[in-house]
Amino acid sequence: QLVESGGGLVQAGDSLTLTCTNSGRFFDSYSMGWFRQAPGKEREFVSAISWNSATTYYSDSVKGRFTISRDNAKNTLYLQMSSLKPEDTAVYYCAAEPGRLTPSNRASRYDYWGVGTQVTVSS
Repeated sequence: QLVESGGGLVQAGDSLTLTCTNSGRFFDSYSMGWFRQAPGKEREFVSAISWNSATTYYSDSVKGRFTISRDNAKNTLYLQMSSLKPEDTAVYYCAAEPGRLTPSNRASRYDYWGVGTQVTVSS
């Protein structure tokens, strides 16, 4: 089970860190990803990280502003977000892709999802 936290209402230019905690086992056997969905829009890829943190990916829209990381000892995934923009407003979901594979930017590759946490950025 994946549970996100850390969302909230912030102003443009602020920073926020999202956390995703896994209550199951074998967290270090999964690639992990962050996706987001804004009202009326499709769910979109934000960032992904391999099981050993060796590989990270970012969408062009967040590259240079967001940082993904994980702590396998704590079964926790993080997304540090800085220089937030109103267009970052969305529900943010963490997701797990089984297997020690190259992480994907495709939602269909992820088998387990959290319920999401709302991030709202005011201008």
